[in-house]
Amino acid sequence: MSYQEMLFTFMGGLGIFLFGIKYLGDGLQKAAGNRLREILNRFTSTPLRAVLAGIIVTGLIQSSSGTTVLAVGLVSAGFMTLKQAIGVIMGANVGTTVTAFIIGFNLSKYSLLIIGIGALLLFFTKRKSLQYTGQILFGFGALFFGLKLMGNSMDPLRELPQFNDLMISVSHHPVLGVGIGTLLTMVLQSSSATIGILQQLYMQGSLGLNAALPILFGDNIGTTITAIIASLGASIAAKRTAASHVIFNLVGAIIFTLLLTPFTRVVLMISNGLDLNPAMQIAFAHGLFNVSNLLIQFWFIPQIEILVKKIIPGTEKTLNIRPISFNENFIHTSPVMAVEQANSEVIQMGRYVLSSLESAKKYYLDNKEEWREDVLQYEEAINQSDIELTEFLVKISTTELSELESQEQAMLMEFTKDFERMGDHCVNIVRYIEESIEREEKQRQKDKRHGKNSSRKSYIVYDEDLELLFDKVHKNIRDALSVLEDDDAELAQRILDRENEVNELVELLRAKYIRLMNTGEGRAGDSVVFIDISSNLERSSDRTRHIAKYILGNKYNFKYDTKNFQYAEQEEL
Repeated sequence: MSYQEMLFTFMGGLGIFLFGIKYLGDGLQKAAGNRLREILNRFTSTPLRAVLAGIIVTGLIQSSSGTTVLAVGLVSAGFMTLKQAIGVIMGANVGTTVTAFIIGFNLSKYSLLIIGIGALLLFFTKRKSLQYTGQILFGFGALFFGLKLMGNSMDPLRELPQFNDLMISVSHHPVLGVGIGTLLTMVLQSSSATIGILQQLYMQGSLGLNAALPILFGDNIGTTITAIIASLGASIAAKRTAASHVIFNLVGAIIFTLLLTPFTRVVLMISNGLDLNPAMQIAFAHGLFNVSNLLIQFWFIPQIEILVKKIIPGTEKTLNIRPISFNENFIHTSPVMAVEQANSEVIQMGRYVLSSLESAKKYYLDNKEEWREDVLQYEEAINQSDIELTEFLVKISTTELSELESQEQAMLMEFTKDFERMGDHCVNIVRYIEESIEREEKQRQKDKRHGKNSSRKSYIVYDEDLELLFDKVHKNIRDALSVLEDDDAELAQRILDRENEVNELVELLRAKYIRLMNTGEGRAGDSVVFIDISSNLERSSDRTRHIAKYILGNKYNFKYDTKNFQYAEQEEL
């Protein structure tokens, strides 16, 4: 085999292997449903539970990096504390060893058969569960087929003097091996791929265990790059989560590099005792390393938290966000209590919307990045609330409900969608402001290149009428929440009256902005942005009218048409 053929075969095998890992993980995730994030969100109340959650989720998605990125997102959104995330990360490092053990079974000879069975299930069945099984099998087979191609391409390396010299250097200088493992994993963006390559080389006798283990240690350092990338531009809490991942893996690599000789002896002793094949020896060494690292550092989670806070200083903004908590036993034992739980969570969801609108207004007035980040974090909380509330309310609808309970369940479902759309409008407002900032910055850079002094004093022009519109919509959402809590008919009527004021103000703003565009006064770009912002504010206010009308209908015994948001004739009391 020529060098060119070796390279092409290796690259093709690596590509198929990485595709197999990704496809296998996606299939497992689909089969598990949308519960992976919920596992991390709900079952991390203690460090031990956080570790177990990390192991389970990583075992399901076959990616420690994926689990860590999920943890970074949850910390950034305020659903998880830094201490909980550190436990999840420790568990993820153990969970990722599952892939190495799968590879250790060496099913390469059956890889094409497994791919074929997977393809049959994927393309010739209609049931989702069978299709997910097909995807899992297809990815599983592709993983082993890719390994087989890589193994064939790397077999001639044993004859290369340069490669042998490198492996001898790694054997005598373990730090070099750690560096190779780190760089290789950073480039491949997959610790499983690095371990797979190591297993192939070790099976072929191209490198010894004392050279393979330092590369394996470096693999754990390299896998932290994904979390680092995910934390760029994120909150301080997210950066600290990524930093804790680096510290945990780096400390583990240092400890076991210093203990390389006794660790190698232990691996050989157990491997001989269990009669493990070479690939399984590497898998076992990988598992032993990660479990031992977990057992050593688990007791120092508080200290790791303190250390990352010193490394990444700053005040960590804690948004008033909490996970949703339902007692599903109430669905069948006491539907009225289940509806009441849902009502409380809908109100909490509305509070997120109110806070999101406040942050959007601050971003309009100040353009600080922190306000934009707050809106995005609240949006994540709103979307998660929407998903969990919808699932819970659908379950309630399957039980025996009274007419009143049925109407309340249907309306809570509608209110959930109302608040979800309001959250989307807040995000839209932030994006319009972002676009205006980017446009003005480009214009300033253009002026600067042409030697002009820009006369632009701000990125987006202040408009007092637009600020007034923000305030009126804010009051409507605030009052809508009060109406939901207290059934206040007088306040509901005030929302409807204010809604008319909002519509009149929006018409006034549109007329003003169109006139500015037509006459060339001011900046045309601002007029477009203001029209878009005012439209989204108007739509948010429209959603509060829905809530007000529902409460008024109940108060005066109207029949409410949940489909068309209309009332029938008033019934006789």
